[in-house]
Amino acid sequence: MNIKVKRTVELFFTALLLLLHPLQTYGWHDKTHLAIARAAGFVRWYSAAAPDVVKSREAFRKIEEKNHYFNNNGAVPVSEVMVMEQLQRFNDPDDQEGHLYGAIIGSLRDFRDLNATGKYADYPLVFAAHYIADLSMPLHNSAYDAFNRERHSKNDGIIEGEALKSIGYIRRSIYRIRLASEADLAREVARVAEISRKLGNRMRMDNRDMSRPEALEQAVHSASLFRAILLYVGKPPEGEITDNGNMK
Repeated sequence: MNIKVKRTVELFFTALLLLLHPLQTYGWHDKTHLAIARAAGFVRWYSAAAPDVVKSREAFRKIEEKNHYFNNNGAVPVSEVMVMEQLQRFNDPDDQEGHLYGAIIGSLRDFRDLNATGKYADYPLVFAAHYIADLSMPLHNSAYDAFNRERHSKNDGIIEGEALKSIGYIRRSIYRIRLASEADLAREVARVAEISRKLGNRMRMDNRDMSRPEALEQAVHSASLFRAILLYVGKPPEGEITDNGNMK
């Protein structure tokens, strides 16, 4: 087989594989997930990228991948009602839009139910940590169109190279969120989702990627919400909030 024919065959099978196994959307890259969870004070921060590992296995992909995004094709403002409606689709492999917001609520309900039995219950929080980080990634809150496909991977990695060195900055920038009920949680999930969706809209209008400061600010939103969740579910985070609302 000559080189030209061999190359043609390779390209054909590459295209075939892509058709059979479409490219996945992963959210922030691994170190960014770890940095957000660590900054929030999660003791299992080192496991925060694990849900992407789960999603990489063919046997689990159809169920898990839809928990990582919401393709907001109608560019509809996110509300707490939308968040709770998505709960019904948690882990549904046939959901075409994705249900990131419902996955956050569902994971925390899984933690609550497992914790009530007295069994080890931290693993649902690992999933929650990952989903809450995905919540601040703008392209996980908008239509998966040509713009999204072209720029998704690059924007996943905007701060990847410096993420672990930015844990202190993210931690110091965390702001106080008070959660007293699941309704409060749904409202806060919707708030961060809207911040992310609107940033995604600006990126589309300007035909650009996130800037480094924008990506860090998004990470702070996720870390702030996850820290509040840890307090809400009775898992005190590492680190304290100072009188001015920032973390030590």
